[in-house]
Amino acid sequence: MVRKAIVITRSEDGKRCIAVDESNYEMILAFLGADKRHKSKFRDIANVILNGLRNTELYDKEEPDAKSKGVRAMKFFKGQENARIYCREVTREDKTFVIIASELLESKKTQKINQRILNIIHRVASYDYKEIVEPS
Repeated sequence: MVRKAIVITRSEDGKRCIAVDESNYEMILAFLGADKRHKSKFRDIANVILNGLRNTELYDKEEPDAKSKGVRAMKFFKGQENARIYCREVTREDKTFVIIASELLESKKTQKINQRILNIIHRVASYDYKEIVEPS
């Protein structure tokens, strides 16, 4: 499924950026800006991603099967709401590494991946981002 994404932030060297799926743009940005707590957690996750660091408590693979290749999750408030933003990672022709926030799951209630979550992961894995644009 061909999709479009809008860049929301980038690393200082410009080699990495975070974008949001155009179809879910308003919903995801509303979640990220809901309050100080959400903004702060997103800032932490963005710093990990944009600086090329690895912290599996904040951002990690979500690949329960072969159909979910390339899906990652931003993890918000583990042990509380346990919200997730499922993402795709793509590399543009200019070698910019882009993390695209595709789908929001406001509350993950199980430790295991149930069918509802698996459907979201498979949907995100099927997204093909041909157009990644700067905000206008």
